[in-house]
Amino acid sequence: MSYTRKPVKRSEVLAYGARMSPADWSWSWEALAPLLLAAIYLVGARNERHALRTASFLGGCMLLVAALVTPLDTLAREYLVWAHLLQNVVLAEWAPLLLVLGVPPGLAAVVSGQRVIRALTLPYVALPLWALTYAAWHVPALYDAALRRPSSLLALEHACYVLAGVLFWWCVWQDVPHRLASGARAAYVFAAFVLSAPLGLVLALVPEPLYDVYAAAPERVWGLSRIADQQLGGMTMAGEQSVVFFAVCAYWFARFLAEQERLEDSELEEGV
Repeated sequence: MSYTRKPVKRSEVLAYGARMSPADWSWSWEALAPLLLAAIYLVGARNERHALRTASFLGGCMLLVAALVTPLDTLAREYLVWAHLLQNVVLAEWAPLLLVLGVPPGLAAVVSGQRVIRALTLPYVALPLWALTYAAWHVPALYDAALRRPSSLLALEHACYVLAGVLFWWCVWQDVPHRLASGARAAYVFAAFVLSAPLGLVLALVPEPLYDVYAAAPERVWGLSRIADQQLGGMTMAGEQSVVFFAVCAYWFARFLAEQERLEDSELEEGV
């Protein structure tokens, strides 16, 4: 099916960043949110201090800050689909993973005690919500609209990624309010890969640029054409998800096999 794309004017590029160099830091106000989150965490987890957990949570907060203020944000907003897709991966997968790993059991019990949290962390709710969030914000019309409204719609997009990512990983690493068996966690992560992988593959294989907002980019960074940029972004997303989800799935599957072996040994001992 053929269709006509809306012409893109340079005036439609992000108002505050139209003259920004690809190497400029963006100093986004959104970066204040993870700093506030870090402060709340340090107060809320003061009685359950654990070096690795604290490092993980604060690392997740710093990763969010880096994604929102470094040149990656400038590239993502104005120049490259690849940079935007990498930023999305940080916001929806890497940072939420570190945040969830950093939540101690006591704090997790308090947070998950809320009825809405109990509902949203059900595996059959959290997984589709995360996958749909990923897919919806990559629909070309919504993707372009968000980049043209950085103070509102783009900020909402970023918040959706982080929240959906935290809910998704919560089912994998936390035991409350719903404790999954190791085998179920492995299957859950594998299902996440199956649901999310097509997005990166489509972006890597589609024969024309999908996102018009970059047509008015001030320059083609690294000499990448629009289609090469999009293909690189799709391959990066698909490759990253293959590595991360395979590693997590393998970890829980190994735990499942070890538990089964211990169970069999226990049954043999009881039989003797």
